[in-house]
Formats: sequence, C-alpha cells, structure tokens
Amino acid sequence: MSDQSSETKQSVNFKTLLFFFIPLGFSASLVTISHVIINSTLARAPNPAVVIASYSIAMSLFGIMERCAVILRQTCSTLVRDQISYRLMRNVTVYVLTAILFLSLVIAYSPIGRSFFSILLGVSDEMLQPTIEAYRVLMFVTIFSGIRCLYQGVIISNLKTKWLTIGMMVRLAFMSFIAWIVLANDWVNHGYVGAYIFLAGMAVEALVSSLEGRIIVKELPPKKEKHPIFQQSQIFRFYNPLLIASLIAVSIPPTINAVLGWSTKAEIAIASFAVAISVVHLLNSITSYIHQIVINFYKKDKKQVLHFTIIVSLLPSILLTVLSYTPIGTWGGLENIIGVSDELLDQSILTLRFFVIFTLCFPWVDFCNGILMIRSQTKVMSFSQIGNVIATVAALLILIYTVPNGGGFIGALAQSIGFLMELIILLYFLNMKGKNAAISLWLKNNIRRGGYRMIKG
Repeated sequence: MSDQSSETKQSVNFKTLLFFFIPLGFSASLVTISHVIINSTLARAPNPAVVIASYSIAMSLFGIMERCAVILRQTCSTLVRDQISYRLMRNVTVYVLTAILFLSLVIAYSPIGRSFFSILLGVSDEMLQPTIEAYRVLMFVTIFSGIRCLYQGVIISNLKTKWLTIGMMVRLAFMSFIAWIVLANDWVNHGYVGAYIFLAGMAVEALVSSLEGRIIVKELPPKKEKHPIFQQSQIFRFYNPLLIASLIAVSIPPTINAVLGWSTKAEIAIASFAVAISVVHLLNSITSYIHQIVINFYKKDKKQVLHFTIIVSLLPSILLTVLSYTPIGTWGGLENIIGVSDELLDQSILTLRFFVIFTLCFPWVDFCNGILMIRSQTKVMSFSQIGNVIATVAALLILIYTVPNGGGFIGALAQSIGFLMELIILLYFLNMKGKNAAISLWLKNNIRRGGYRMIKG
C-alpha cells in the first residue's frame, strides 16, 4: 500500500483531529496512574522493598512479552477495513497470543525461567521464587492486553477513540476498588498481589474494548472494494517487522542502566535517570498516538495532519523545559510530588534538561512510523531501531569514558542521540521513497509519450 492511494482526497478540519486525538493522548497518560495504584498498594506491605522488587523484576519480563501484543493495535488499525481483513487479523492475534502464552508457561514453570531470572537479570535466591510467582500471574495480563489491542485497533480506525478513555477509566476504577479490598483485609504480603490487581484491571479494559469492538465489526462491509488485505501472510508481513523493531527497542533501557552502573556515583546516576525518564514518559504519552493520526487521516489531508503534528509535538518539550528550568519542576514537581531531594533532586533536574532533545524527536519518529505503516514499509522501522541502538550505545560508551561522574544525564543525552539518529534514518528512507516515486512517475509519463509518438508516426 502506498500513501499515494486512490482514496478520495478531502479536507480534515483541526477540530476533527483534536476530538480524535485527545481521548488517545488522555488514555495513554492514564496508563501511568494504574502503575501508581499498584506501587502505592505494595508500598504498604510489611516488607515493601522485597514485595515491590519482586513485582518490578517480573514486570521487566512482562514488558517484553506485552510489546508483542501491543503492536497488534497498530496492525489492526492499519489493515482492518472489512469482515475479511478482520477475520484474518483475529486469526493472527490468536496465533501470536498462543505463542506468547506457550513461551510464558515455559519461563514460569521450567528451569529455563529460573535461569533467566537468576543469571540474566541477577535475581538473588531469596527473591527468585517471589519473582517467578508474580510473573505466573502477569503472563495472563499479556493475553488480555492482546485482546484489548485487537479491538482497540478496530475502534481507532472507526474514529471512536472515546472508548479508549472510557475503557481506561473503568480499568482504573476497578483497580482502585480491588486495591481498597486488598488493603482493608491486610492481604498485601507478596508481589503477586500487585500482579492480580493489574490482571483484574486489564481484563475489565479488554471486556469494554471487546464489547464496543464487536459492535463495530458487525457494521463493517463483508468486502471493501479495492482493500488489498485478503491473505494472512499480508498481515504477518506487516506485523513481523514491527515485532522485530519493538524487541530491538527493548534492549535500550537495560543497556543504559548497565552503563550508568559504571559511573562514579552509580546509585545516584541510575536513580536520577529513573526519576527523569518517568517524567519524560508521562509527557511523551501525550504524543504517543501521533501514528494513529497519520494512519487515519494522512491520505485525506496531509497538510492538516502535518500542521496538527507540529503543534502537538511541541507540547512535551515546552512542558519539560518549564519543569527543568523553573522552580515549578524543582519545588512543585520532583520535590513535593515525587519526593526526591538533595543531590538526587539536582541530578534529576540536570537529567531532565538533556531529555529536551528526546521529547522533540519522539513525536516525529512516531509520525514517520505512521507513514511507513500506511505504506506497508514496516521493515524500515527495524533499520531505524538498529540505528537508534548503535548510536545510543556508542554515545553511552563515549560519555561514560569522558565524563565518568556525569550521573543520569549520560543516559538522557545518549538516549536523545539515539532517537535523533532514528529520526534521521526514517527521514532518509521517506525522502528516498519520495524521490523514487517522482522518478517512476517521470519515466511512466515519458514512456507513454514515446509510445504515443511511435503510434502516431
């Protein structure tokens, strides 16, 4: 599929884009609250350090598995337009979730899992069993997440994005209710308690998404004219590069933490980076659905989508600049809300300042990825992610050697450089695509003219 499709060109007003986008950005921001609910519940355990640590380590593996499920949302919203493509997408979802569940069961109930947690993640013998027990619950969260993402893809492509916000709010309300019951009965004694709260919330959100999604699916045409998706292999050709790119991206956070561990004050460096990246993720969540704007509106009105992206893309950078260069961030945000102080506060503020480049690049990387999705050129995303990883690692090694006492800003600057490199690679490929299309059009026109002259002659 090309962005030069035969779809009818029409103007899209700014209000339409805004009403489509706000529920997506709001629901993405609400995700962070669900983790706050869990962590604040586990913090009330008799031994909170062990309980939170076991849950957090299990979540690190869950994050890898869930990436495989979450990209079903982009795949569905891009490719599903009729009953045939929906059934194909549903089958792919079943295959993907079955594979994830099988791999998760192997990790959770075999010596392979124990070796993974103890050797690769460095989990101590004391923490090993609690971590595995937490993961045995979290692996089912991935399944419900995949079901949710399948139907959210249908919901998004049909411009009913308010249902993502509704689903997230129902999820948060239900999680808060479960957390209240757990605390009232003094059941917070294990990391898997947090996993059960997460599972309950995700199951409810999946239910809301599936109920609305099924209604929309029934209204889809049996076969949309000129829609090119009619084979399962087409969906896998779109999905697989996204999967590879996502798995490559997973390697960046642990690499940054590992290198920061070599710095002069490792604990301060790692902690300040963790505090700063949590703030940045919250701000970037506003623009994390730019690709959906591109998928659903770029073919209709490129100019308006571009203008909208320019305006929205500046919000995280402006907010981050205010937080990192004014007393609002120091006193109102990090010190009183997050609770950091002294040297950690100073290092966190410094780290935030070096993330401004990252927040400038992030929305445009998502924008470019959206264009690649509508062109079905998702393979390019694997190359751009590899470029990101190489640039990040190179910057980390250079910075840790030249500024060993730099603290968390080493990770922030390295990750910013990595995203800048990813954006450059994406722009290069998109530019080459544009040039090739122009050359093809020129050749086509000249061949036609030449043929006409030969016939006339």
